[in-house]
Amino acid sequence: MHTSIKTIIKMLILVVTLQSCNQGLTLQTYYVDNELAPGFTSLDVPVSMLNIDEDQLTPEQLEAYESVEKLSMIAYVSDADNQEEMEAEYKKVQTILKDPKYEELMRGGNSTDGKFIVKCIGDGDDVDEFILLGNSKDTGFAVVRILGDDMNFNKIMQLTSVLDESNIEESQIKDITKFFK
Repeated sequence: MHTSIKTIIKMLILVVTLQSCNQGLTLQTYYVDNELAPGFTSLDVPVSMLNIDEDQLTPEQLEAYESVEKLSMIAYVSDADNQEEMEAEYKKVQTILKDPKYEELMRGGNSTDGKFIVKCIGDGDDVDEFILLGNSKDTGFAVVRILGDDMNFNKIMQLTSVLDESNIEESQIKDITKFFK
């Protein structure tokens, strides 16, 4: 009996190991693997750093604001010497985001200024992650993850006017915004 328990445990470990190996590259592993790599820049911004006056928010805006925990960005900064590497890294991110768990919400931009895509994990009022992928031939590309609990896209969009008026730490956020103009 004791030997069969050991055998079962070994088999479970093997199954878990094989499953984790087959999962492939995820957005989280991409972040971890590249946050300190040459050409990349990364940034984590807790929502408290946005300096939003909660007393000025509508109930919907307050609900949206409270549902966001942090913004996390990784960007590949383009220059004349790394165009080929930038394109290869951008294709890796596009491949990751083709996973069906990422639901596309919208696309925008143009071929001159750059393009962006917004995806999410979850649906309706139960979104735990929004993903913004933006690229520009001049600056490179950036992936911003908006992490939270039970977020709602329409309510999050209502926060954009508040963010325009807030006293955001410019040094922390300007790197994010240059990829989405």
